[in-house]
Amino acid sequence: MREIDLVVFDMAGTTVHDAGQVPDAFRFALHAHGIEVSDEDLRSLRGASKRQAIRSFVQRRFSGGGVEVDQKADRIFDAFRQRLAENYSRGGAQSIPGAVQTFTWLHARGIKVALNTGFDRTLTDLLLRAIGWDRHTVDAVVCGDDVSQGRPAPFLIFRAMEAAGAISVHRVMNVGDTVLDLQAGFNAGVGENVGVLSGAHSREQLEKAPHTLLLSSVAAIPALWSDNPG
Repeated sequence: MREIDLVVFDMAGTTVHDAGQVPDAFRFALHAHGIEVSDEDLRSLRGASKRQAIRSFVQRRFSGGGVEVDQKADRIFDAFRQRLAENYSRGGAQSIPGAVQTFTWLHARGIKVALNTGFDRTLTDLLLRAIGWDRHTVDAVVCGDDVSQGRPAPFLIFRAMEAAGAISVHRVMNVGDTVLDLQAGFNAGVGENVGVLSGAHSREQLEKAPHTLLLSSVAAIPALWSDNPG
């Protein structure tokens, strides 16, 4: 394993167990505004900025663009956010087994830990509170509304590097459960681009994306270091 200064983790499906809360919120909000989507439609946009994903569904369904599309997308996003907040507030948020232990192990080695997500700051803070993670759990949290463009653009990773004080992208590991996560890592030029099979996309799907490793979950990360065989 190369020298790593920072590991950037996705949230839903990677470090946070998704028991269907996110797809449910998408489907609920879109249906309420006359847009029906398939499971495949939803899977194809996992890992994307949630606002951008909703806007793409609106553009597919309604002709035109500009202010009308933006206004409708904003209304749907508000409904999505409210539904997801309700889902998480009912106790539906749990960390992926081994996630916190992996964070602790990395910190013990002097490696910083950052989270990045397509959720906005309000939803992210709610989710972190529901799980019980705080500023001692991770070193930085970057949200979809912190950057001008979400995945597959690399900006979430770059912002995480800035927040955590990491200088070299070649000493950064990116970890995620979706094709877009891995595309963002590739576009950022990270040293290690790791896919995990605990979330939205299958091994077959992730194998088609640029990656250096595929693991069962984040719990397997410490074993990548030769002095920690697990």
